Amino acid sequence: MATTSRLKGVDSRVVAVLAATGLSVAGLGTGILLVVVAAQVLTAASVTITETLSLVLSLVLVQGVGVLLVAAIYFAVTDRSFGFVGLRTPTLGDFAWVGGGFLLSVLGYVAVAVVMASTGTQSAQNEVVGIVEGNPDLLLWLVPLSFLLIGPGEELLFRGIVQGRLREAFGPALAIGVATFIFVALHYFSLSGSATQRLVYITALVPPALVFAVSYERTNNILVPSLIHGAYNALQFGLLYVALKYGPELQETAAGLL
Repeated sequence: MATTSRLKGVDSRVVAVLAATGLSVAGLGTGILLVVVAAQVLTAASVTITETLSLVLSLVLVQGVGVLLVAAIYFAVTDRSFGFVGLRTPTLGDFAWVGGGFLLSVLGYVAVAVVMASTGTQSAQNEVVGIVEGNPDLLLWLVPLSFLLIGPGEELLFRGIVQGRLREAFGPALAIGVATFIFVALHYFSLSGSATQRLVYITALVPPALVFAVSYERTNNILVPSLIHGAYNALQFGLLYVALKYGPELQETAAGLL
């Protein structure tokens, strides 16, 4: 009997991991499919797909429509509601977690950046960077969209649904670890660079991803990691905008002061 119970426990965990991975792929894959369909429809209607339109379509249909559609289907099939992900009005304690979580995620990013710089390690590049390099003003769209789509969409999928599903089988600690692994691993496919450079990039994602996961587990409010994630991405986009837009001018100014 004890052996049978252990086997059932193992089976339930395997099912949970497979379900979590499938939901992650379905959430992003549905959005990508919608982007392809939308692009074909717009092209057939003689609409030019500019970089701005391509970026907006990707964010709206992947982090917005695609994730929400998969979430709605998941809730319907499992007889759950958005209450499953802890959607509620933030308290003062929640906002304290947002502030502290944002600070920790930034410190984690800085720590990894320092290590990479000191060791001369090269990282891959997110495809978004390649899009905005020729038109930095696109980043001004990404700052508010970080709060409106990127943060909420990715957190609903990876923390609310995936981590929530894993918690049922593993408990909080292992759910955080497995959900974080799935989250960073799927970023591998949105990067440009060698395999080693991609691994470096996704390794650098681990500290902020753990902050998102822990803050969600401690507050049971999906808005908390959504706000932390949104602020973290907004800061990155803002810094990238300054670097691309004013980098040469800042370097010339600094040189003139020396």
